[in-house]
Amino acid sequence: MARAPAQVRFPGDKNRKQRVKVRGIKQASKEIQKRLARNLEALLENPEIILPRIDADLGRPWRDPMAYTLRSIDIVSAKRHNTKWLSKKMVKRRGDGVSRALAGSLLAASEEDWSTVSVFKNQLFGNASYLRRGNGKQGHQAAIQNHSNHRLRLLLWDEHAKAGHYFFSWEGGFVYTGTVANAPKEWVEWSLRGSPLGLKETGHGFAGKSITEKILTSRKPTKSGWISMSFNDGTELGISAEELSQTELPFIPSVALGMLPPRVPAIASAEWVWQPEGWPEGMPLPKEGVEEVKDALNEWMSSRIVDGSIAEICRRRILSSINEGFLSRNIWFSEDDRKGFLESLEGSEIEREALDIILDNLEGGVYVKEDGTFESIEEQVIRVDEAACHPILVTLWEEYGMHLLNEMFEIGEDEGSDIHAKQGKRKQGFGAFLRQLRETRGVDDRLRILPWERDSLPEPLAFADRLIRDSFRSGVSSTVSSTSKQKGLLQAMGWAWLVVHNKTESDSWRFDGDSKDKGGDWVPFLSRLYEEGVSLLEGGRSSPEGYKEAMVDLSSACGVSIEST
Repeated sequence: MARAPAQVRFPGDKNRKQRVKVRGIKQASKEIQKRLARNLEALLENPEIILPRIDADLGRPWRDPMAYTLRSIDIVSAKRHNTKWLSKKMVKRRGDGVSRALAGSLLAASEEDWSTVSVFKNQLFGNASYLRRGNGKQGHQAAIQNHSNHRLRLLLWDEHAKAGHYFFSWEGGFVYTGTVANAPKEWVEWSLRGSPLGLKETGHGFAGKSITEKILTSRKPTKSGWISMSFNDGTELGISAEELSQTELPFIPSVALGMLPPRVPAIASAEWVWQPEGWPEGMPLPKEGVEEVKDALNEWMSSRIVDGSIAEICRRRILSSINEGFLSRNIWFSEDDRKGFLESLEGSEIEREALDIILDNLEGGVYVKEDGTFESIEEQVIRVDEAACHPILVTLWEEYGMHLLNEMFEIGEDEGSDIHAKQGKRKQGFGAFLRQLRETRGVDDRLRILPWERDSLPEPLAFADRLIRDSFRSGVSSTVSSTSKQKGLLQAMGWAWLVVHNKTESDSWRFDGDSKDKGGDWVPFLSRLYEEGVSLLEGGRSSPEGYKEAMVDLSSACGVSIEST
């Protein structure tokens, strides 16, 4: 049969020899070939080189997986020069997986061509080149043929680890401890010396740079907190929160990857050494919080919580378990020290006064969170994540703002609802908002001293009264523009007002001659009324009666009748 056109080759065709790239294999460099030759020669000479030191009592082979594997390895070891037997053993589907991988590796050791190798890749244990032979697991064959790699050789025992057997590997040794995780002291010290934290050795163990030996032995709390770890070989370790947050490589995996299964909680216990600032010495932290912290530390030692988060998680779990007093971030105040709590918050005195009123209105406790929400809680504890009055008031305004307006400024529901809604939308700085409100309410209170209600007098007397009121509230300059917009007697009164305050120069052209003539006659009477009004409003010697008399005199000059009392 003729070849298909794509397969036809002509003489001189440069592409006649096609390269086929197969995933997972590569041409071995001389360095790789030398390393494999060295490892395989050692393996062929002594297959037991792959075994850990046995620090445990073994059971019967049909009940103990490790005993069964050791017996299988002895059988393979005895047949290591029988290539025909090894060829059959390495492809069997049943039996011990370790011995099957060993048979394939021993067969590879008897070969001469190691130029093509397979590549094993593992995210945790790294990459390695090996000669794949038979049906043994890739990880097992890579571990056997790289038995000098203290981390990779653990992979040979992954099935045993799944059954609860423990292995510890480091550059100076390899130990099997059975179903009990008894970490060798040499392994613990080697792991801690090589950790990314740059630990220092002390007379009682290891510690971070900011943990002194005194702190380590006394377990004295620090401001930011620290983790105390006790390994089952007796080694103590102290790590500060700052060191954990600044490390580039995670600490727990650096330890866990030297053991299989990588269960650090099986070989060490951890304690969070911290308490809120201001917490009474000798007073125990809530049991609930301590238990929750213990759970968090176990999660951290199981690599489910990152180093940079564990300190904050532990602090928050302690804080959330406290059910009395006041908590300003990480500072605790007793129930009797509300003043100290309020003074610890950033803000003005009027903001603290407002917050104090809100606290009086709380039926239980409250937790004001950093995200701008709050949670009512049954326990009598006030907790805030932001140590500042403004964000706390913003969060609580919608719920407690109306009560604050009524209590602090005697503002009723009808008037207060509009103020409450506007402040809720614009979220103006509460210090400025409260000061402005207090000033406004103060002006309103002073204006109530004047004998008549606003706009209750006949014109143009009501206009004169309004000018006096508005000038007290906002200044004389704010009233100038309204004087020229009037007509008739009101414009005349406006001209008189400008004359009293020497404001006629720029606005004279806006007034007609009749208004100027009439207004000029009223100037002495309006001037006296203004002086009486200002003196009365500013707390001078004037009285409401004096203001009334001045208004009566002005009314006579204007030809308008009002009651004199």
